[in-house]
Amino acid sequence: MKKRALLSVSDKTNLAAFAKGLDALGYELVSTGGTLKALQAEGLPAIPVSAVTNFDEILDGRVKTLHPFIHAGLLARRDDSSHIEQLEERDIDPIDIVVVNLYPFKETIAKEGVSEEDAIENIDIGGPTMLRSAAKNFRDVTVIVDPSDYDSVLAGLQEGTQSVEDRKLLAAKVFRHTANYDAMICNYFIDITDEQDPETYTVTYEKVQSLRYGENPHQQAAFYKEGNVKGASIANAKQLHGKELSYNNIQDANAALEMVLEFSEPAAVAVKHMNPCGIGIGASISEAFAKAYDADPVSIFGGIVALNKEVDEATANQLKDIFLEIVIAPSFSEKALEILTVKKNIRLLETPVDQSPVNPKKVVSVIGGLLVQDRDVASVTKDDVTVATKRQPTEQELEELLFAWKVVKHVKSNAIVVAKGDQTIGVGAGQMNRVGAAKIALEQAGDKAKGAVMSSDAFFPMPDTVEAAAAAGITAIIQPGGSKRDQDSIDACDKHGITMVFTGMRHFKH
Repeated sequence: MKKRALLSVSDKTNLAAFAKGLDALGYELVSTGGTLKALQAEGLPAIPVSAVTNFDEILDGRVKTLHPFIHAGLLARRDDSSHIEQLEERDIDPIDIVVVNLYPFKETIAKEGVSEEDAIENIDIGGPTMLRSAAKNFRDVTVIVDPSDYDSVLAGLQEGTQSVEDRKLLAAKVFRHTANYDAMICNYFIDITDEQDPETYTVTYEKVQSLRYGENPHQQAAFYKEGNVKGASIANAKQLHGKELSYNNIQDANAALEMVLEFSEPAAVAVKHMNPCGIGIGASISEAFAKAYDADPVSIFGGIVALNKEVDEATANQLKDIFLEIVIAPSFSEKALEILTVKKNIRLLETPVDQSPVNPKKVVSVIGGLLVQDRDVASVTKDDVTVATKRQPTEQELEELLFAWKVVKHVKSNAIVVAKGDQTIGVGAGQMNRVGAAKIALEQAGDKAKGAVMSSDAFFPMPDTVEAAAAAGITAIIQPGGSKRDQDSIDACDKHGITMVFTGMRHFKH
């Protein structure tokens, strides 16, 4: 029987060189559409699929390889005499090599304003079917979906060293590829039909890099990203300088980015272990960073800083004197890069911070399953809060309360934030009881707590947090409300002259 290779690709990278190698090895080349033209333009004796099937392409190319002469050639087991007899009876030649990559569905739906019709026409049917047939029969068929595999496959064929295990690895890559492709189509249809909580949840990610290790050196790890990620994202960030990101770097950097996205005015966020150690806003990015640094000049050491405006020379000079793992910003001026790249190990990441992340869902793994929820992008304005106490907040207090509320949303529960003048001055994170978190935040704030405001991510179950706040000099509190004992906290605030507003919304972060 003749040796036959079927080639049908949308990505023609290095295709001609590979096809010439197959031709030199005596393979008959069968192809379709644009791939056929590309091979013939290189002087290769490629023949159309219709010459094999005796059936012309129909339905604008929707049907061309969906034919028994193709799939019997792919699926026939060479070690099964009855399969071979059936091929011979019908004058069908086996297909030994399949080279297919699929219609560019991902690239199509990534285009601005793509129509539903264009998206649907870029759903490949024949390609995945051929890939799955060939991959199922990997013991006899070599299947290639990735141009980066051309050289190794050709070398194996030339040297006669290609093994079943080699073909099995290629088949495994095919099934990952088609699963990824189908998942993107699945999620596109979920989006256009606005379906909530479908009966199955299919996610797909593409590898960015292997990591040296995970949270700890004994844990293996890798970093993956969504296929069409846009906007503000660590997965989409451009690294301008510094060594490779670690697992913990990526976690902290993502937390810092999510926090800085809360602000439109110049803002700076410093993060350690996924909690903010300092956040400041100002008239300039330099002023904002000065406030973030001053909020906790100890904890920022070895931390991650996210900024929502370009890093200029003045800000770079502030950053260069501190040991930082990462600086994230929408851009860096030439002078800033000149200053910061002197530091060998600091990572500089560039990503837009004026767009919210595209994916509206947050996925968290548990043993044997996934939790999927909407991202917590909700917030409140002055008009949304209600004053629960006798004393109304001043305009300045209300502004500071709303600032503190934006921050506490990103602090691990139980969470308390103390703020003053567009700056955090105390953060209590991840405590088992709320008053414990308050004591940590107030202790950090020290004397600065006098005249400051406090935010809480959830309601006060009892008035002890108010009493601690009053003792430290807090004048205003923002919290969700909704406790059966709200009145106890309201009474405590009234007793101490503290104004307290309710948001009606909590921000648990586990």
